[in-house]
Amino acid sequence: MDQNFTKLAFTSSVKKVQEEFSSRKHYSRLEKSGDRFVLSPNEISFIEARDSFYLSSVGEESWPYIQHRGGPKGFLKVINNTSLAMADFSGNAQYISTGNIISNNKTMLFLMDYPSKSRLKIWATSKIVKADENPELLACLEDKQYGAKIERIIVFTIKAFDWNCTQHITQRFTKVEFEMLMLKQTF
Repeated sequence: MDQNFTKLAFTSSVKKVQEEFSSRKHYSRLEKSGDRFVLSPNEISFIEARDSFYLSSVGEESWPYIQHRGGPKGFLKVINNTSLAMADFSGNAQYISTGNIISNNKTMLFLMDYPSKSRLKIWATSKIVKADENPELLACLEDKQYGAKIERIIVFTIKAFDWNCTQHITQRFTKVEFEMLMLKQTF
């Protein structure tokens, strides 16, 4: 199955707008570039270095929902080169993403690295797994030092991914990253 992100993102209405603004020719070549759903070492190292990402889902009324997900670096785990999983920690108890995934398993992950102005978009189908249903996967996802309560596991099967351009990304740094930069400048 061809799983190039363009098959998912470039709908007829998108192609019409691309025509209108003269980018269709460029993107039609990209459509022929082949499948992009198997993670390379580049994507894997990028994912494993993240301490947060944005997760989008769609509810039963067709409204999109975006939620920030955070944890220790690497909490979003690469299970293999086409699957990711994360421990879903207890939070505000709204369960919007969980309910949305149960009714519509199509999701998107939006991963940012602000210091390097990099972003990776991942289209995925998702599955909710009760934490006690897969002890082996739970053990892989647990971080005993983090201490947050794991309510469930979310497994993502990658359907496509794409790197975005760096244009218009404002560099931002965590406190630790900023302190490291300042330390380097003093030496």
